[in-house]
Amino acid sequence: MSNFRQNASDYTPFYTFSGHKAEGFALHWSRAAPGQLATGDCNGDIHVWKPISGGRWNVDQRSYRSHTSSVEDIQWSPNEANVFASCSSDKSIKIWDIRQNPSSACMMTTGDAHTEDVNVIHWNPTEPFIVSGSDAGDIKVWDLRRFATGNAAVAVFRHHRGPICSIEWHPTDSTVFAAAGEDNQLTQWDIAVEKGEDEPQELDSVPPQLLFIHQGQTEIKELHWHPQMPGVILSSALNGIDVFKTISV
Repeated sequence: MSNFRQNASDYTPFYTFSGHKAEGFALHWSRAAPGQLATGDCNGDIHVWKPISGGRWNVDQRSYRSHTSSVEDIQWSPNEANVFASCSSDKSIKIWDIRQNPSSACMMTTGDAHTEDVNVIHWNPTEPFIVSGSDAGDIKVWDLRRFATGNAAVAVFRHHRGPICSIEWHPTDSTVFAAAGEDNQLTQWDIAVEKGEDEPQELDSVPPQLLFIHQGQTEIKELHWHPQMPGVILSSALNGIDVFKTISV
């Protein structure tokens, strides 16, 4: 890394797109269409990059625009190359189809998905679910088969005491996900778990779906499940990177 910094002037990007008019935080590569990229900015604009020959991309100057505030996260469908989801500080989650004209590509919207900014979303790799986290610290699981009705949240979890900053489904276990918040906690959840009849009363305040809490990191920024090592999580924070595996997953 130090060598890269010293020689940074010797490196140039493969391709640059200057169509965004504001800074942005949302970016996601498509797995269903290799090389396809979606980027979102603080003005609410989303642009889709389609790879062409010569190591370049074709980026439509017309943006996918329906959000009224900053686009916080973008997720391509894991199996449909033309579909992606986005969330925003306007509290909404939207589903898009890029086969349509950008002005009419927003197919479904759940407005007021959360009471505060929707920071992160993640598309389940095997089931029609999206999980989302907000500034209020709550987490919701959405069933895309009911998304257009506006009543698609099949589960709501409240445990974190700060905004959710990262969230991700387990790559092979379709009911398990992990989340990280600004309360310096990383949590693991299983939406298939139900409360037992003989559960101790002192655990009434703990959601039965909460499997594990990882602490010790400060200002956690991001987490990812390891794709080849089942159950292993990597999390980055102000005080370093943790790699761990629990007995729960």
